[in-house]
Amino acid sequence: MAIVSKTILNEFSRKHSAASEPLNYWYEIVKKTNWSNPNDILLDFNNVDVVGND
Repeated sequence: MAIVSKTILNEFSRKHSAASEPLNYWYEIVKKTNWSNPNDILLDFNNVDVVGND
């Protein structure tokens, strides 16, 4: 997964302080991970919805 900019996450965290820790946790996992398909994501996050580019 490519994270284009952490700036948006930081801006959101400033407006919604309760989201800061979960977003940082998510960011650290995602930047280190190389998923090859949606099922791989489920191994790290068992409650996700896959949104496509339909």
